[in-house]
Order: sequence, then structure tokens, then C-alpha cells
Amino acid sequence: MYHFSSDELTPTERYKLLSGSVIPRPIAWVMTEDVNTLNLAPISFFQVACGLMPWLALSVGYRNGKRKDTADNILTHEEAVVHLVDESLVKQMNATAASLPHDQSELDLINLPLVDSKSVSVPGLRDAKIRFETKLYDYKLLKDRAEHPVADFFFLEVTDMYFDEALMDPAKKIHRLPRI
Repeated sequence: MYHFSSDELTPTERYKLLSGSVIPRPIAWVMTEDVNTLNLAPISFFQVACGLMPWLALSVGYRNGKRKDTADNILTHEEAVVHLVDESLVKQMNATAASLPHDQSELDLINLPLVDSKSVSVPGLRDAKIRFETKLYDYKLLKDRAEHPVADFFFLEVTDMYFDEALMDPAKKIHRLPRI
């Protein structure tokens, strides 16, 4: 068995080993909004946080020591729409991983229609198979041992859930298909 000490790995090596080991690993495709700009970004560290309360956990890492727009927008406006996608949207999702200036939207890189949300001001992506409207419930700044910020950790409360008709049995409120 191979052994690696976390302290001896680069951040990229740690990321690859962790994200490639916890599988299947969902990727959240998160839409947030600033004053005049919609932000859409894939977030690798994401999970359901609790079943009794409708919470999602989202960890948005820093880039070059700076907070990302997704985290800035959630902290400022306290809303987000979290999407799960299937293979039909992977190319578009990957395109939105690009680093863009703060005032440029990742939506300019893809051609997908939006849909209004019911409980939050942030719109959703119409073609996503699953979407959750969320509001900020709790937040924690994660720091390394030297007290440098490394990630923003959010608990997002799900206010509304949307499922493609092909995925659901609405009477039983269960998925007809396994994970997408």
C-alpha cells in the first residue's frame, strides 16, 4: 500500500488524491449574483450536510490567496442556486471553471437559458436536471496552520428543489434513476 504524508504533498497533489478518492463525488454548479453580474462556477467540494434540515455544505477554496467571486457573492447576498448536471452539460460546466474578471459572467462562455427562481433572486439554469435554491445558513472561514485563509465553508439552506420529470416519481418523492 502506498503511503503519503499530507505535509509532504503539494496542494495540487493533495487535491487530486482527495477529490479522486471520495467517489462518486458530486460537483456543485453554483450560480450567484453580484450587483450586475451572474457568476457560475463548478465547486468540487460539496455534499448534503444534513437530512433533518435541508442543508448543503459547500467549500470554496481560495485562489492565489484571494477569495473567489462565488464566495464573495454568497457572503454579500446570502443566496445561491446549486445545480447538479448530467453528461449533457459537462462541457459547459467545464467551460465555466475559467478565471474571469469580477465583472464578466461565465454565462458569456456558454449558451444556456435561465429560469427565474421562486425564493431567491438568483436565476437557475433551465437545462440542469436538478437544482436547489438556497440561502446562507452558516459560514466558517477555514485557515491553514499559519492562519492564512484557504477556503470559505458554507452551510446553505435549501428553500426550493427542482427535479427533471425523468428523474422523479412525484407521488413518492423519490428518484426513479440512480445518481446522474
